[in-house]
Amino acid sequence: MISAPKYRLLIVDDSAISRGILEKVFSGSEFFDVVASVSNGRKAVDFCKENVVDVVVSDYDMPELNGVEATKILSGEMGIPVAIYYEDCSCRTAAIEAGAILFEKKPQFASYSSNSFSFFVTDLKNALEKNDIHPKHASSNPDGEDSSLGEKHRFDFKVLCIGASTGGPKAVEDVLTGLGRNFPLPILYVQHIDVGADKKMVDWFNSVCPNTPMHLATDGDIPKPGHVYMAPAEKHLLIDFVKSDGRPMLKISDEPPERFLRPAVNKTFRSAAHHYREQCLAVLLTGMGRDGAEGCKEIVDNGGYTIVEDRTTCAVFGMPAAAIELDAAKSVLPRNKIPEHILMLVNG
Repeated sequence: MISAPKYRLLIVDDSAISRGILEKVFSGSEFFDVVASVSNGRKAVDFCKENVVDVVVSDYDMPELNGVEATKILSGEMGIPVAIYYEDCSCRTAAIEAGAILFEKKPQFASYSSNSFSFFVTDLKNALEKNDIHPKHASSNPDGEDSSLGEKHRFDFKVLCIGASTGGPKAVEDVLTGLGRNFPLPILYVQHIDVGADKKMVDWFNSVCPNTPMHLATDGDIPKPGHVYMAPAEKHLLIDFVKSDGRPMLKISDEPPERFLRPAVNKTFRSAAHHYREQCLAVLLTGMGRDGAEGCKEIVDNGGYTIVEDRTTCAVFGMPAAAIELDAAKSVLPRNKIPEHILMLVNG
């Protein structure tokens, strides 16, 4: 049975004792999952830029960036709900104007007991529900079940696209190895990589993943099923057209970098979405930044299917988190669950 997703909660307080107590309070709730705790508003903003957070619980009085100033950024600019607790209620108006969904009197940490903070958990849950705020991530679970599928669907995928950056080679190795031999789709792979390192990486992959032969993509290639075609350094990997048997003809492009990146995952994903629509399957793995998120969105909007790596196995959660924020992730799974999910989708 798949349990309801929990709100991913970030705690912000300059007191380590307060953070520890609040972590214990919210971690014991069936509604919240404490993803981290930080010591001031600036660190909260930085954390939320790289990680998926559904709600922030913050002290008001902190160094560098106080609770109200942080809320202006977190709520006003990033759309993340914030609950502020206080000792001096004079900041109430400023907190509400900044966008806080809850303004709570600071608990008496000195008189902590196991049930003395239940009101705080209940009030926050009620405030989230009142504002129609729901967990925005698709949670993975220990059994690797995918709540986004619901009833069994039939898919007719013709291509698998993979994008990765920081930590990508190891992540891609794990995924490709898990696909076994005779994978039925051609695989297009974009990795942020330095000039001169692409050929060496292809050679390395062929030594560790012989089940899925890898090639450095060239202009005019017609990919074979079960083979991987990696974008060359400083070139975009696009699809020129699709043959009658469903295989693409590849185009290697010198188009300008996208957000300073060439190759860019977004370029390949968009190209695949345009040519394959609902027959496109894509996987976005570990990486810094936001590349691939908009491409995932385009794939989903065209009826395709996207899988992104869960934060628990990412070296850097930036790229997958950005896709989740755009509601562009059909499934969010830890790396070890991704290959079997691909095989289930492809083989039915």
